[in-house]
Amino acid sequence: MSPDERRHRTRRPADPSVPPGQPRGRTGDEARTARSPLALRLLLAAFGFVVCGVFAALWLTAEEPPGGSRGPGIVLLALAVIAAVDLAVVAGRLRRGRRTRG
Repeated sequence: MSPDERRHRTRRPADPSVPPGQPRGRTGDEARTARSPLALRLLLAAFGFVVCGVFAALWLTAEEPPGGSRGPGIVLLALAVIAAVDLAVVAGRLRRGRRTRG
């Protein structure tokens, strides 16, 4: 059997999801172990939680809020709740990631 015949026999069938002329598999130069910066996301979520929580408390407990409306305080409170949920999600992902790698 010639080398050309061997090479032809070991080829995989064409992948319909890959456009003609494009190589299969990884085509970029990204790292194989690329990860999201979860620690930074945790820090930003904590900052947002504290800042939004403090300003929401100040706005909602003011005797006469600026502009006479409590709406911005409620929005800040909702953002603080979203940041708290994000904190929990990111902390869980960090915990899970450390367990599987260690």
